[in-house]
Amino acid sequence: MRVTIAGAGAVGRSIAAELLENGHEVLLIDIDPKAIKIDSVPQAEWLLADACEISSLDEAGLNNCHVVIASTGDDKTNLVVSLLAKTEYGVPRVVARINHPKNEWLFNESWGVDVAVSTPRLLSALVEEAVSVGDLVRLMTFRQGQANLVELTLPEDAPVVGQRAGSVPWPQDSALVAILREGRVLVPTDDDPLEAGDELLFVANQEVEQELAHLLAPH
Repeated sequence: MRVTIAGAGAVGRSIAAELLENGHEVLLIDIDPKAIKIDSVPQAEWLLADACEISSLDEAGLNNCHVVIASTGDDKTNLVVSLLAKTEYGVPRVVARINHPKNEWLFNESWGVDVAVSTPRLLSALVEEAVSVGDLVRLMTFRQGQANLVELTLPEDAPVVGQRAGSVPWPQDSALVAILREGRVLVPTDDDPLEAGDELLFVANQEVEQELAHLLAPH
């Protein structure tokens, strides 16, 4: 894939390095000359420009881009980049970084955002996940308010322990997408039994999260 990252700070450069390692083409854009640290990610393309300007995005070739990541430290900039990427260039996938939780409500499809990543929310979710067993923890939101990535560590006395994944009556608008077990990532099949201590990852509509939590909680 061809990926354009707006914001060449520490976050943007780290994302670029990961994507390059996975074989993708990456362009980093930043308006600050001090951020253009080509030696830090030499395999990437670099552009000194204002990502909020149409002329800059034309130069970046956004019409040929598969993914845009708005990763600057300014929420207003990230929203403008997301909106331009989606409405002016029809970029299929737009991911935006949320810096301040109070702005989270803005990062939705109305502003062209497909996936909103809130660093404070993600960090707090990871803390909750580390200290809780049996509690449903929201890790990420896709298309604000419609679908979330949620995680639950299965307690020993959960009623579904020992059942096969395909026999559990999962709520409508939810899907078990992965099981993390003893350092392994399992793509669940209907025949896979659920074990105590499994970390279950679901994509679920926000409206069914409580139903999902109740199904997995000890009775």
